[in-house]
This record gives sequence, C-alpha cells and structure tokens, in this order.
Amino acid sequence: MASSGLQLLGFLLSLAGVAATVAATFMVEWKKQYQGKGHRIYEGLWMSCSGNERTTCEIHESLLKLPTEVQATRAVILLSLFLSALALMVSTVGMKCTRFMDGMAKSKSTTAMIGGIMFMISGLLTITITSCYEFGKAVFVSWAGGLLTVAGGAFLSCGRCCPAKSSESLSSNQLLPTTNPKSNYV
Repeated sequence: MASSGLQLLGFLLSLAGVAATVAATFMVEWKKQYQGKGHRIYEGLWMSCSGNERTTCEIHESLLKLPTEVQATRAVILLSLFLSALALMVSTVGMKCTRFMDGMAKSKSTTAMIGGIMFMISGLLTITITSCYEFGKAVFVSWAGGLLTVAGGAFLSCGRCCPAKSSESLSSNQLLPTTNPKSNYV
C-alpha cells in the first residue's frame, strides 16, 4: 500500500508541475524591462506588452522575427508539455490505484516507472531551457513547475524500487491440514 501512496503522491506532484509549466508558458513576464519613468515592457513567449498605467499587448506575428532564445524556449517548452501529456497517459495506466492491466503486476509497475521517467525528462527539459532565459516572474513559475514534475516523476519511478507485499489468498485446501494429500480426492 505504501508504494501505491508514493505513486499517487508522484502523480499529483507531476500534475501540479505540468499545471505550473502551462501557466508559465502563457505568462507575459518572461523578461521585464524599464524604459524611462514607469514605462515597462514585458516580453513573453507568445506576446509582448508595454505601457505605463495602461498596458497594451501584441501577439508575436512572425516566428522568424523573434529572438533565438524565445524560439528555442517555445520549442522546448512545447516538447516538454507534449512529453508530459504522454507521461500522464502512461503513468495512469501503470498506477496501482487504476484498473488497467490488473492481472499483470510486474508490467503495471514497469509502466508506472516509464511514466515517471518521462515526467523526469520533461521536468529536466523545462528547467534547462528556463535557466537559459532572462529573469522574470514566469521564469520562477517555470522552474517550480519543472522541479515539481521531476520530483513527481521520481516518486512514480520509486514505486518500482520498493514493491508492496502481496497478500496471497489461501485456498480451502491450505486451510484444512490433512495427513494424506490424496484423501481429498473422490
């Protein structure tokens, strides 16, 4: 039962990490600059905003006009989110609290471990690409998302390391002691 709890904890941590990564992806404050008195410019992965008290935002029209770091961050974050979506499906099938693959305990735990490894790779991709970007609020949210995803993947993979004790059911022949094993036959 303990490994089932670890798997559930890992799944929930990974889910929180993916949610934070999605939120960071759509945030505007990846890079923050000040120009003059009170005039701020925010650059995000999908749009840029500027203004004093009143902010105006524009969506990035062309992918080719964007700086290389924005293009790379976009691509790697989207790859990370795609890998996380696959990991969600794979780990759901392999978790002990689901009914998928019930008769195959070894394959089920291996599937959960593969899902956990996919989550860890996804989180490492997020942390790595975010570390190459300039500081803004979205960078910190993305780091937190990557760290939660890695930690959740580690807990999911750890379920394979400490297998739960299986309770074997006893048949009626094992409950009644007999001196002659052939005496039960008619």
